[in-house]
Order: sequence, then C-alpha cells, then structure tokens
Amino acid sequence: MTSTDLPETALGGDTAPGSPAPGAVADRRRWLALAIVMTAAFMDLVDVTIVNIAIPSIERDAGATFSQIQWITAGYALAFAAGLVTGGRLGDIHGRKRLFLIGVAGFTVASALCGFAVNPEMLVASRILQGAMAAMMVPQVLSIVHATFPAHERGKVFGLFGAIVGLGAVSGPLLGALLTEWNLFGLEWRPIFLINLPVGVVALILGRRFISESKAPRALKLDLVGVALVTLGLLMLLYPLTRGRELGWPLWGYLSMAGSLAVFAALVAYEKRKTARDGSPLIELSLFKVKSFAAGIAVQTVFGVALGIFFLVWTLYMQIGLGWRPLHAGLTGVPFSIAVSAAAGMSVQLLVPRFGRKVLQAGALVMALGVLLYIWESDRYGMHIHSWQMALPLVVMGAGMGFIVAPLTDAVLSEVPREHSGSASGLINTVQQMGNALGLGLVSVLFFGEIGDRLTRDQVGPAFVHAFQHALGWVAAVMIVIFLLMFALPKKPAQHVEGAGDETDSPERVTGEDHAEGGDRAQGEGRAQGEGRAEGEDEGEEQDRKPEFVG
Repeated sequence: MTSTDLPETALGGDTAPGSPAPGAVADRRRWLALAIVMTAAFMDLVDVTIVNIAIPSIERDAGATFSQIQWITAGYALAFAAGLVTGGRLGDIHGRKRLFLIGVAGFTVASALCGFAVNPEMLVASRILQGAMAAMMVPQVLSIVHATFPAHERGKVFGLFGAIVGLGAVSGPLLGALLTEWNLFGLEWRPIFLINLPVGVVALILGRRFISESKAPRALKLDLVGVALVTLGLLMLLYPLTRGRELGWPLWGYLSMAGSLAVFAALVAYEKRKTARDGSPLIELSLFKVKSFAAGIAVQTVFGVALGIFFLVWTLYMQIGLGWRPLHAGLTGVPFSIAVSAAAGMSVQLLVPRFGRKVLQAGALVMALGVLLYIWESDRYGMHIHSWQMALPLVVMGAGMGFIVAPLTDAVLSEVPREHSGSASGLINTVQQMGNALGLGLVSVLFFGEIGDRLTRDQVGPAFVHAFQHALGWVAAVMIVIFLLMFALPKKPAQHVEGAGDETDSPERVTGEDHAEGGDRAQGEGRAQGEGRAEGEDEGEEQDRKPEFVG
C-alpha cells in the first residue's frame, strides 16, 4: 500500500494528480499527528515509571500507609488492564481520534486530581481514574498510526516509537527523582503529576487540528460484562492480599480469594456463550488451544508478577531501608535501564533469529543470576552498600530482562492465526498488567510480612534490607518457573514485523485491538523496563500496620 491508497481523511486533504502541495501538506500533517500521539504515549510511560521513585516521599508527606502505597501504584495498572481492550473497541466504534482526545483530557484531569490530592484516599481514587483514562488513550495511539501510515513505512515508525518508549523508561525515574528532590514551590511529590498538565493541554489543542479521524467498518461489540467479571475477580483476589496482613488475615479474606476462582470460572463460561452468540468476546478463548500462546500468556503473567514485586521493594529498600535520597536512588537504576535497552536490541536483531527460544530462556536464567547476585551483595554489605556495588547485579538483571521483553511477544504470537493476532496481542499486554498488579499485591506478604510492626529507628534499615532479600529470593524462584514455561514456546519464533506482510491491507481493516501487533510490543517493552516501579491494581484505604518508631 502506498500513500495514495490512504483515504482522504488520513492524508489531510484532496490529492489531485500532479499537485505537489497537498502531498507535502499531507506528509507534514501525518508526521505532526505522529508526534502528538507519541507525546501522549510518552506521557503515559513516564507516569508509569515516575511514581515509583516518589513513593517514599508520598508515604512521608501524605501519611500514606503501606497498603495505600500499594494501591497508589496497583490501582493504575488494574484500571489500565481492565479497560485496555474496551478502550480499543470504543475507538473502533466511535472514532479513534475522538477517543484519543477524550483519553488525553481525562488523563490530564486525573493528573491534576493526583497532584492536588488532599489525602491518600483521594490520591488512590485519582490514580485509578488515571489508569482508566490511559486505557482510553493508549490503544488509539497505534490504531492512529495504522490508519495514517502505509504498511511499508510502519517499520520505521515503530522503530521511532520504540526509541521513544526506551527514552520514557529511562527518563521517568530520573525526572521523578529530580522533581521530588527539588521540592518545587514546597509541593514535595506533587509535581510528578502536575507536569502532565501542560503536556496534556498541548496534545489536546494540536490533536484536534492535526489528527485525522478513522473508524473500523466492522467494529466488534463491547463486552462490558466480561470487563466487570475480570475486574471483580481481580479485586476479590488482590484486596485481601493487600489488606490481609494488617487485619490479621480474617476469614473473609480467604473466602474472597477462593470466591475469585468462581468469578473467573464464570468469566470463562460467559465468554464461551458470548462467542457463540455474537462473536465479540473480551477474551478469544480459542487462542488458548494454541499451546505456544497459552504458555506465552502464562509467561507474561508470571513475568508481570516478578516485575511488580521487584520494582516496588527495590524503591522501598533504597529510600527507606538505606535512607538514600530520591536522586541517589534514581541514578542507581541507570545501568539497569541501559542494559535492558542494549540487550533488547541485540536479542531481536542478532540473537533470536539465530538461536530462537534459547535466547529467552537464557534471559530468564541470566535475570535469576542477577537477582541472586543482588541478594549476595545486599547481604554482604548490609546498610553500607554503595551504588557502584549494585551496578554489576543490576546490569546482569537488565541484560536478562532485555533478552526476554523484546522478543517475547513475537514468540507468543508465532503460531497464532493472523486474523487473531490483534486480539492475541491485546490480551498479552492486558495479562502482563494484571500479573504486575498481582505482584504488587504479593508485596504485602513477601516484603511487608517480613517487617516487624514496632521498630526502633535503628531497626528500620536492617528490617527493610532483610525483607528486600527475602522478596528477591521469591523473584529468583519465579524466574526459574518462567524458564521452564518457555519450553512450550516455539523453538524458532516467527518475526511479526509490522509492514512486512500484507501491503494491501486497508487502514480501515485495522481494529483498535490490532493496535497491539508491532507497536504494542514496543509499548510493552517500555512498560516492562520502567513500570516495574509499582503498577498493579489496588485501592487504598484505612491504616496499614506501618512500623511504629518507639525508640
């Protein structure tokens, strides 16, 4: 497909033969549209990574309990994961530009509410709203790219998109550290959210002018019941996990977690009926008949759990346990981000085409090795550890993660029928977010469960160091499980490169769900690198049993 095959609305005006001016205008308009949607995607990714570094500041300044801290990070991911597919379908039905602008406006308003939150409960609720608005905005980004750029140009576009994603993953923690450290106007952590306001306003103004509208001619129907069942099941599982320790593990918590299994069973039964009735389920259950896809979904979920655990406890370990300032902690993570980016590029371009699945399995083992190195160094140096001593395990961990995150989506999609690739990709991104939320819920058990309720100031640091080592032991075990699950992936994954296939695809054929194939892969990589921070889905409330200083 060439640029002349695009509809008039995608090109931004008439395309009379022999008239070069409209073509130049069209080219300028679509690249401006690309810059706008990438800016919005960058804003989402930075917001995902920026919060983690400010968590200790929020805990001190806002008086947030540990349970509320988990919900501040997890609430965003739960809302994002639950609304992702629905957001894409709403764009197909009502127009991608319209839903993108609604998402940007909502995200900007939610950011303002976060920044001006008067208490932790308001911050948790605002973060959940922010995640829901991101679920409206993010699916439209890549659908707009599909509808605006011909297939032969998408490889270049997604390469640029991947670079932006990597920049967001690296810059988020540093930007968060600087804004927190500077304490602008005495606002403490609040500027990490307020910085989204000018970006969102500019994206709205320019988006209205330069983004062209597009819809899917055969858009699937919404599956709101499916979304409700997924959300209910996750809440019934995660809420008791998050609050159970502080409440003394009451009976209702165990009943709720057991009941979540019944809700998920009801979800499967409902999706089967909906598939037979109108062919537009939230989850395409037939995909799970493909062994590599089912195994890949398991890998993505478990990998999300590992990331959810690691990044939150890592932040708490450095800033509360070791007493480091936000900028110190943010700079400590730079070698990790660089290693992820370098290994990701190497794995896709050089290693996977030659060694296939072994690269992903080596990544799981290398990451496990890095985690064990970190545990050893943390135990050896205790409270006196320095950033440079953390560099080796962080580089090893980052390299292992890079070997996994970049090629994993292609490996999972290798044996999926092409007509289901969009649905499959959207589901991959969704379950990774849900796994991340589950990992954040488990932090209450694996990390806070190792910290005593009444600690003197001298006991806080060693207690956090011990809890960090304990949680990392579980992360290493999870990586071994991932290694074993990867045996079900294809030995030589096919490369799903955007634009390399069907050149005759009309942009209108691409649904909102199809945003995932190619570009979603890049966005998933960026989230995996930076969002490790603390996304999941939890709502805060009440009081946590946070260590009480009695000394």
